[in-house]
Order: sequence, then structure tokens, then C-alpha cells
Amino acid sequence: MSKIQVNKLHTLTGHNDCIYALTEGSDPRFFYTGAGDGMVVEWDLDNPKDGKLIAKLPHSVYALEVDKERNLLFIGHNFEGIHVIDLHENKEIWSLKLTDQAIFDIKVYGNEVYVGTGDGVLIILNIEERSILKHIKLSSKSIRVLAIAREKRQIAIGLSDHTIKILDLVNDYQPVASLTGHTNSVFGLSYSPDEQTLVSGSRDAQLKFWNSNDYLLSESIVAHLYAINYLYFKDDGKYLVSCSMDKSIKVWDAADKKLLKVIDKARNAGHGTSINKVIWSTYQGQVISVSDDRTISIWQIEES
Repeated sequence: MSKIQVNKLHTLTGHNDCIYALTEGSDPRFFYTGAGDGMVVEWDLDNPKDGKLIAKLPHSVYALEVDKERNLLFIGHNFEGIHVIDLHENKEIWSLKLTDQAIFDIKVYGNEVYVGTGDGVLIILNIEERSILKHIKLSSKSIRVLAIAREKRQIAIGLSDHTIKILDLVNDYQPVASLTGHTNSVFGLSYSPDEQTLVSGSRDAQLKFWNSNDYLLSESIVAHLYAINYLYFKDDGKYLVSCSMDKSIKVWDAADKKLLKVIDKARNAGHGTSINKVIWSTYQGQVISVSDDRTISIWQIEES
């Protein structure tokens, strides 16, 4: 089994409230954060100390997504809708009033944007036409997280009704499966890079591994002490990171589903409160995490 070494490279500050949103740029040297202070900030991994304010909104930002093809940043503005920033020009080019609910996640696929809202509605937008294509009511409870299998052309949707819904992106968003097993809200969802596995993480502190060919459960692990807020695969599919309300980040062997490393305050000068998002950057393999403690941590995680 690989031994994992962790080195904390940077702690970044600048947000005045809990940081909820995190996404990688078209150029993975850059990443974006959004927070309860309504600020959206661009960070450069080569010069991480100097964040650049991209937008300042009146309400919290829980969701960010970069359209890498067009170099657009989609911002989910709670109780309003979306704002779209052209990252070449660093200016807003359009916005749409969509909802009076919280927006918990946004994903882009092809010419469409999927927006998951607090009242259980998946809103589908056309990017070129800047218009709403469809509303799909999936639950009376919140949509918390979205994951897309690009080759399979399916979207997985994690909900506060404890279920995961799979829709077909080719055949008019027809239901493919409804996965049950979690006993609380599903906050984390990610397809493995080969799309053979869907991993879910929940407020019930469990990680569940689903075979994405038949969506049968292959393994369930009690992974954290409290809610799992997010999870993310390394781009080679070898490792998975999860982050939690228990203030820890955990590194997992994706194939063996074994815990390899715990990153926390005691061992690694980690975050002091709930860790809300984590991504495994494709730029130099750094792991980026954001927290209720208003800070961003950048980690080098390597095999030894």
C-alpha cells in the first residue's frame, strides 16, 4: 500500500464569512471560491497569496462552475439565480433570475447548464440562447450536489430526501435509477474518472460506492464522525479525497476503498471548523480545501 505524505503549502485568507464554493479554472493554475460574504475570488496557484475579486453579490454563494470550453464562470447567487462571468474579460456578460431558493450546485455539460435548487428543482439552461429549457421537480427537499458522467451521458443528483437520482442526458432527462441507502442528506457525489463507479457521501457520515453500470451498491464505509460535505477524485482515479464537518480531510485508495491518510488540525495544522469543499487540482497535483473558518488551505499530497 502507498504511503502518503502531506505538506501544507499555504493558508489563504480574504473572505469575511464561511467559504462554501470551490472550482477549478479552465487553466487549472487558477481556482475560484465563493462564500457567505457574497464574494467570488480568483486565486493563482503560482501566486496564491493575492486573490482577485471577480464578483460581489448581496447574498451567499454556494455554487460555482467553470465552463472550460467557453471560459465562463457560472455563479449561483442564492435567492436570485445565476451570474455569468467572461473570464477573458473579467466581467459579467449575462445573468438570469431563476429562483427564490438557495442554489447548491451547478454543472455544465455541452451547451447546457444544470442548476440544483433548495426546493428540489433541477433547472436546465441553454448557454448559447441564455434561456431556461426545462424545470424538473425531483423532490420537495433540496438538491444538494450534481455529478456528470460525460461518456455515459448521465447526471447524478444528490438530495436532502436521502436519495440519489440518475437521469439520462440523451433521452430527455428520463430517470435511469433512484438510489437509496443513505439515512440523511447526500452532500457529496463523484464519478470515478473511468465512470465505472459513483461514490456518494452523506450527512450520515457514510461513503457509498455504486457500480455505475447497474447502480447496485458495492460497498459502504463509515468514513467520518460527522457529515461528509464533499468528495473528489484525483484525475488518474487512484485516490479519492473526502472532507467533513468533523474538520478532517481523508485520502482514500479508490480501488481498495481503504483509508490512507487523515489530514486535520492536530496532525497537519488543518482547518479549525467544518471543511465544505475539497478539490484535487490537476495543476501540480495540489489539494485545495475551503472551510467555515474562512480560510483556504493548499496541500501537496504525494506518495512516498
